Amino acid sequence: MLTEKQLNRYAEVLLWGLNTARTARFKKDDIILVRYDLAAIRLAEILFEKLLDMGRNPVPRLAATSVMEKSFFKISNNKQLVFQPPGDEELFNNLNGNIYLHAPESITHLGDIDPMKIAKATIARKHLRDILDKREAVGAFGWTLCVYPTKELARHARLTPKEYASQIVKACFLNKTDPVSEWRNVFKQAKSIKKWLNSLHVKVFHIESENIDLEITPGEKRRWIGISGHNIPSFELFFSPDWRGTSGTYYADQPSYRSGNYVKGIRLEFKNGEAVKIGAEKGTSFIRKQLSMDAGADKVGEFSLTDKRFSKINKFMANTLFDENYGGKNGNCHIALGSSYSDTYDGEPATLTKEIKRNLGFNDSALHWDIVNTEKKVVTAVLATGKKVIIYENGMFKR
Repeated sequence: MLTEKQLNRYAEVLLWGLNTARTARFKKDDIILVRYDLAAIRLAEILFEKLLDMGRNPVPRLAATSVMEKSFFKISNNKQLVFQPPGDEELFNNLNGNIYLHAPESITHLGDIDPMKIAKATIARKHLRDILDKREAVGAFGWTLCVYPTKELARHARLTPKEYASQIVKACFLNKTDPVSEWRNVFKQAKSIKKWLNSLHVKVFHIESENIDLEITPGEKRRWIGISGHNIPSFELFFSPDWRGTSGTYYADQPSYRSGNYVKGIRLEFKNGEAVKIGAEKGTSFIRKQLSMDAGADKVGEFSLTDKRFSKINKFMANTLFDENYGGKNGNCHIALGSSYSDTYDGEPATLTKEIKRNLGFNDSALHWDIVNTEKKVVTAVLATGKKVIIYENGMFKR
């Protein structure tokens, strides 16, 4: 669905993302994991060659097919569900970079699988994510990912394959001669907005739309981050709040696919940081199971805003990477249920212990699920002085 020229541009953008996302510079002989779904094999081959040319050590790893995934969750016993292959921990403790090429041949194949079995396998691998989080905090690791267009994604987005690929080309600037320079320009503009946001001493953010009336408390030692090279494309600016201060109602008008399940119209009511009422137009039972995965799954780990001036995405894409960066007419906001991001700590993330994170209200969970609202909205910052400042309106930051 993408031409050879576009694939080469995509690879260059991903390498820009990987280099930008890591706080320390990459070195010769660094180990880079390239995970890919089968449909994205040509992009993986191009990246493999480019990484070799740069003196890096690429480690290619083909992801399980949808048939393999379904077999795993249908047949595995409890011991097999939590099995970890020998060598994974050693690899992750030495990994310097990770690029994931997401190109699913199916997004509904796990629809009839018990969500608690999927959760059990996810929790069993959480320690590997924790290893990478620690390595990233000290600048030893960086990551990025992208979506490669497939007929399955296009079908669920109700687009033709050509229309779906066109959204990716447009969003990632693959129609430009030098897409990396386009990304550098977006990066520079976002840096100015983040500087302004981080200069405000905010006590609480109030989000209002037709169906949202929510308060998010940033808490102590927080900073806005985003458009950092993680995720291609990514136009969101976000932070991880003190989950204990979340209160009010949140509504996700954008549908979501997760673990083979389609959910729509999620409505949550928060009190003292916890989701005390959980409902949806479709998929309520699945949502409730996800939010009971562990102690942190029903709490907010991220709050995000996307400026429509940056994002060219104006279609539902049936994929969180694109849907959480929706621009359209009104931009978007989203919350993530579950785990928080340590790099939104306004200090040295490497110094964060579990106890410090807990005391600051950083949420911990095996879940991280972005649910998106694209309604017209106003976001008001209530400053420590009591002054109110509108930071976001009509899909744009007010900077």
